[in-house]
Amino acid sequence: MAKLSIVTMPGDGIGKVVLDESLRVLDAVGFEAEYVHADIGWEFWINEGNALPQRTVDLLAEHKLGLFGAITSKPKPQAAAELKPELRDRGLVYFSPIVGLRQRFNLDVCIRPCRSFKGNPLNFIRRGAEEIEEPHVDAVIFRQNTEGMYAGVEWTDPSPEVLAALATHPKWKTFAEVPPADLAISTRIFTRRGCRRIVTAAFEYASKHGYPSVTVCEKPNVLRETSGMMEEVAREVHADFPGIDLWSTNIDAQMMWLTKNPENYGVIVAGNLFGDIVSDAFAGLVGGLGFAASGNIGEEVAVFEPTHGSAPKYAELEPSIVNPVAMVLTAAMLLDHIGEERRAGRVRDAVARVIETGDVRVYDMMKIPGGPGVVAQGAATTLEMTDAIIAAL
Repeated sequence: MAKLSIVTMPGDGIGKVVLDESLRVLDAVGFEAEYVHADIGWEFWINEGNALPQRTVDLLAEHKLGLFGAITSKPKPQAAAELKPELRDRGLVYFSPIVGLRQRFNLDVCIRPCRSFKGNPLNFIRRGAEEIEEPHVDAVIFRQNTEGMYAGVEWTDPSPEVLAALATHPKWKTFAEVPPADLAISTRIFTRRGCRRIVTAAFEYASKHGYPSVTVCEKPNVLRETSGMMEEVAREVHADFPGIDLWSTNIDAQMMWLTKNPENYGVIVAGNLFGDIVSDAFAGLVGGLGFAASGNIGEEVAVFEPTHGSAPKYAELEPSIVNPVAMVLTAAMLLDHIGEERRAGRVRDAVARVIETGDVRVYDMMKIPGGPGVVAQGAATTLEMTDAIIAAL
């Protein structure tokens, strides 16, 4: 039987470090695949004017499965300034390649588990009536990945055609006298199909894994049309899952409640921006982005990535000190996706044992600032942390 092919995209900064560590763990757990390297990231923006070369798109179209490290993104002026001189003034505009992949392959279902590991010194704690409590956090955020505020439908200095369309809305009169050059507009677009896909995926996951509730986290009292559509669709889908409770929270209130009683929440579903916010917030309760994995799932293609950034200030440190756990858990999500649940469980169990034992901790788990001196203070290197996980297998 031919080996499965996986497109590996290290990307920028620490992505190049942690992706290799996750491949070591996959090898150690007995998973065999053909890994196909693909170019993506800031280097290719600078030298080619495209952070997502067509050759990488073609590889994913062929192999359908990707493992991604991390990406560097910078605001529009800085991105333009870093282009090679011969590429400047050509009207090239930087666009996040991971967002590009999501839209190109309609990777509309984003899954972000945020689960606490026993013994992690970074876990959320609170003061109870008589003692300090450490609630177990087990939240899985389903984020609509291709629509909403990140759809990219926006303008600075909008054209007369755009202004004419906006002028048909009665509330536009507040902005009617603003010079177009002083206007920046971003749209929030929801579709009924997109809402149904993400809400259905959330309910199916809750049903399969025994979660008692699904919470829609939006803002329908203000964003009446878009959040309202998400809530309407959730009620329709809920009819097919009568054994699961449907809850609704506003995004702002959810930020308060998750630090009061995070154990009350299981599966959460939201649009693109609010899903990004609430998943990072829950990640903060389980140790931070060094423990946060994610999957971007489409009908044909799936790409798995940790939710942390490229952390360029740590990328060149030798030895590497960054936490590889998020990338290792990301690889476990890939295993789940392709039906290798037993190996995925072994990887997560190994991570759990290393964290609970506490003999090997990277600098963030020691609550010390990152830098070249952390190893001398007792922090494990990236390599040592991965070695411990492999040993625990």
